[in-house]
Amino acid sequence: MSKIETKYLVIGGGIAGVTCVETLAILHPEENLLIITASSLVKRVTNVSFYAKTVVKFDVADTEASSLMKIHPNLKIIYDSLKFLDTKNKIALTDDGTEVHYDVVCVCTGGLPKLIVDSNKSKRILGIRDTESVREFQERLTNGHRMVIIGNGGIASEIVHATTGIQKVWVIRDDYISATFIDPGAAEFFQNSFKNKSDVNNQTVLRRHVFTVEDTVISLNKDIKSAALGPDWYKKLENTRNESGEQELEIIYKVEVESVVEINEEYALEVKLTNGRIIKCDFVVSATGVEPAVNFVWDQEPKRGPDGGLAVNEFQETSINDVFAAGDVVFANWQTSPHWFQLRLWTQARQMAGMAAKAMHAKIVKEDIWQDFCFELFTHCTTLFGYRVVLLGKYNGQGLGTDYEILLRTTPQKEYIKFVLQNGRLQGAILIGETDLEEMCENLILDQIDLSPFGDDILDPDIDIDDYFD
Repeated sequence: MSKIETKYLVIGGGIAGVTCVETLAILHPEENLLIITASSLVKRVTNVSFYAKTVVKFDVADTEASSLMKIHPNLKIIYDSLKFLDTKNKIALTDDGTEVHYDVVCVCTGGLPKLIVDSNKSKRILGIRDTESVREFQERLTNGHRMVIIGNGGIASEIVHATTGIQKVWVIRDDYISATFIDPGAAEFFQNSFKNKSDVNNQTVLRRHVFTVEDTVISLNKDIKSAALGPDWYKKLENTRNESGEQELEIIYKVEVESVVEINEEYALEVKLTNGRIIKCDFVVSATGVEPAVNFVWDQEPKRGPDGGLAVNEFQETSINDVFAAGDVVFANWQTSPHWFQLRLWTQARQMAGMAAKAMHAKIVKEDIWQDFCFELFTHCTTLFGYRVVLLGKYNGQGLGTDYEILLRTTPQKEYIKFVLQNGRLQGAILIGETDLEEMCENLILDQIDLSPFGDDILDPDIDIDDYFD
């Protein structure tokens, strides 16, 4: 049994773990740092672009863990899994028996796909979460004739968009597509776009709608957590085709999967839905979100959130002193700002890990620290159906009840802009397409400027609304 001492310990080689390591390398390069990762491949953020102070777009790339040693000369890497964490004596024990003695530790073990009923009984049910599952999916796609896609988040949406040459049955429990991120209006915009039924020369539509108690169609399903592989992951699928298959898409709304049974006929699986329908297919893609992954033993259990995540405060510290956590494994257990909420995305994994690293460093050097500004406003930048999508604040009216109004501007096959206002002040926005409104919307939400004097003109396509707020 080998023993290693380190000041900083990071567990996990996902985006949260690597971001934590990279941030610590900047803050405290002369101190010892160690990462435990089960894979030699880790995920790093690349091609970072800022559309505003808090609106960031980036790519995620797989890279050899050894490349991290170039940014931190004192970094050590253990290729193993954590078995036991002794928080009282500050010792981490790996599966192969290595003892790591640390001062502060950050748990970044990520999330595991929530697979559907009976998924553990068949290798033909695929949970899309990491690079390995994408590769497996590509292999199945090459040889398949029909697949069933279950889920309504970013992963499911992009599988539908990017795959060709195979029959697709999309099973969702909502009454419109991509409900994790968007509203019914944006869903209609996307559907019209990929069906090529819209005329790009159609006149821009400007509409204001005041919500009342009777309005129930636009809502955020808070039970669905995004299983984000990272921006643009689906591009790996664009050249994967089945020449013998004819591309078809059927969307089945307001249903869930009751059972999946293996059969020995032309199609390998039989999927039974809650509406009684039975679908035969080659394989099933389960993209129904993730759950926190804590696959090791503790000497004392930290507090958990209602979803099983490790409850952390605004500095990403758990209920156990000197034990921090970041990414999909955590539950945000602090009094959040009015325009921020937790959604398990790689955007937030990166933000949380950066905050955890700053707090860990502050503990070691005994400095005061404040929570990072990025937690003032929920932002997420992704791609859906080939369009840039930026979500800001309470973009679906989360927590606003029925006392809010919507300003909407849409140009078919070009852009979809939705403002959520309450008492004349912008609370959230959905920006689809190349709108260039990200920075303005960020400022309007954070500053809470009264927009009542501008009325509908704020989204008039003939007026440069940036001029109002220069």
